[in-house]
Amino acid sequence: MGSIIRRPGAAARDSYDLVIVGGGIYGAMLALESSLRGLHALLLEKGDFGGATSFNSLRILHGGLRYLQSLDLHRFRESVGERSWFLRSFPNHVQVLPCLMPLYGEGLRRPAVFRAALGLNDWLSRERNLAVRADRHLPSGRVVDASATVSLFPGVDRRDLLGGAVWYDACMPDSQRILMDVLRSACGLGSVALNYVEAQDLLKSGSQVWGILGRDLQSGEELEFRGKVVINAGGPWSREMAARFDRDVPHLFQGSIAWNVLFDREPPSDHALALKPKHPGARTYFLVPWKGMILAGTGHAPWSLGSERPLPSREQLECFVEDLNRAAPGLGLTGGDIVHVLAGLLPAVRTGSDELALREVIVDHGAQGGGHGLYSVSGVKFTTARLVAEKTLNRVFGHSRAVRRSWTWTPRPDALQPGTAEMAALLGGLGDSSDGVDGCEGVLGKLIEEESVVHLEDLFFRRTSLWTRPKEALHAAPRLCRLWGWDEAECASELTRVQEGYVNYDAAGR
Repeated sequence: MGSIIRRPGAAARDSYDLVIVGGGIYGAMLALESSLRGLHALLLEKGDFGGATSFNSLRILHGGLRYLQSLDLHRFRESVGERSWFLRSFPNHVQVLPCLMPLYGEGLRRPAVFRAALGLNDWLSRERNLAVRADRHLPSGRVVDASATVSLFPGVDRRDLLGGAVWYDACMPDSQRILMDVLRSACGLGSVALNYVEAQDLLKSGSQVWGILGRDLQSGEELEFRGKVVINAGGPWSREMAARFDRDVPHLFQGSIAWNVLFDREPPSDHALALKPKHPGARTYFLVPWKGMILAGTGHAPWSLGSERPLPSREQLECFVEDLNRAAPGLGLTGGDIVHVLAGLLPAVRTGSDELALREVIVDHGAQGGGHGLYSVSGVKFTTARLVAEKTLNRVFGHSRAVRRSWTWTPRPDALQPGTAEMAALLGGLGDSSDGVDGCEGVLGKLIEEESVVHLEDLFFRRTSLWTRPKEALHAAPRLCRLWGWDEAECASELTRVQEGYVNYDAAGR
């Protein structure tokens, strides 16, 4: 596995087969898939890698059970296949997630209906465990009776309870580690990835694209990055970039806001709970057991105002918490239990709607009279990011570059996978004394060096799970600053960035 070395000047002296703009999971997968095809790729990200929607997910790799309701078999098969890819490729980062939905007999939520749905799900995904490590195999689903449902979820609403549906998905407790290891693998195969470099303009000779004019946000230097193809994978900013580079493409991204909430409360079950409040028009929410806490989602609302950091309003957050308490009477969640609100923008079917788009969008600007060699791509979820990268590269380079090299992810040689049990021990040390930091300096220093960690905030939120323990992590933050050798003023500025990175109940709707 390679290292991500931030050298914008050196990167500008090279030339590339393609330049990818955007360092979320879609940009990262484009870099990996490009490298596997023997292409020399450069990725530019104006902030930190995976700093927007990619970080704020519910951490579930859905296999597509919900798509059977609308008989969207194409999307179902894609989701099942890509979930298996994650289980095969990153078994240390991806786990089996048992899910439980209480059944009360209304609509499709009846034992007989779910028994048939789970049977169809298992049959259509019968190859889901091929080449997957044995301890990551997904068992078949089943319908259990009311007493078994109560045993799995003692706090379930027992009024009119008929039973429960149990199925198995995959989860990625530390999704940021997958994204970083995808990028590290791409760099090990010859790609270059730069964070804090903003793509300012498209460089063209006539109608032919030849690169990107970028600005290093750390030094302020403007640089020209040469590439035969430019792929705009800017996520929520992809439409804005398409307009800047060529023209507005409205269907590329019409945003809606989505949010998940981390509660400092013990999970009510070891299963992820799919719960729906008993009132008309209610959504189904998932309560995921996560690091000894509850990660709940997902809230959705229309979004029309531009913002670098979209957040639900305080009123929306209050309604979200109230809905969760209605769905699980006795849970008693409050705003004071909120550790962090994870919010981002997802593509909607139209502006002003919270109905999510169903398919990725891939735009060849040259075919529409724009710059030849410019493409834009927008996807709909983390799970299918690799497949969309594959489709995009097939569209751009055709079958001549469709042959992929073999690749196997290798865990870090120092055995510290930030976010796992080792990181939990590290967190414990940070909360005690300076000795805790001293003992971790070597590991964290290596992480900073190998993964282009520019700011303290990057280390907290997008390289480790330090952010999940705000009190201990913020207490240790001033001492962590010495890993970069910052002076007092720089340290104060970095601490402010970290504090502003947290969004809780009091900070919602700023």
